[in-house]
Amino acid sequence: MHIVLHEPEIPSNTGNIGRTCVATGTVLHLIKPLGFSLSEKALRRAGLDYWKDLDVRVYEDYEDFLAKNPGAHVFYATTKARRTYADVTYGPDDYIMFGKETAGIPEEILIDHEPDCIRIPMKDDYRSLNLSNAAAIILYEALRQQDFCGLTPHGALHRLSWRE
Repeated sequence: MHIVLHEPEIPSNTGNIGRTCVATGTVLHLIKPLGFSLSEKALRRAGLDYWKDLDVRVYEDYEDFLAKNPGAHVFYATTKARRTYADVTYGPDDYIMFGKETAGIPEEILIDHEPDCIRIPMKDDYRSLNLSNAAAIILYEALRQQDFCGLTPHGALHRLSWRE
């Protein structure tokens, strides 16, 4: 799977998403301009010690992203979509794009990809969810649809064992 952040602005959100990507074996794609430096302390703090294990790729702009990922099947997460994230079927090589915290994905991009636009249902009174929460919700639905392929099937206690 692939998570794409289009012009992210808040380093802690990107750090949290990076940590989720490491834990799930997901590639993180960042499209400039970024609202922070990749060496920023807040980014590293949110990603904890996982950042060094992250497969992260950076692009100059949306066109650069498209050129370097030809044929990519991208879902565009937006509050403006007609379909929800649960209405679509995800493949193991699909990309899920999220826009910057203050404005989302530009409508110029969305308008050309309406069938692949998805949203998380929420009350009308609210503009959006936190970016890192939204990314985790949709990514884990995509992984659930793939039976969490490649992820640990069960948890283990630290000192004790689960009863049979």
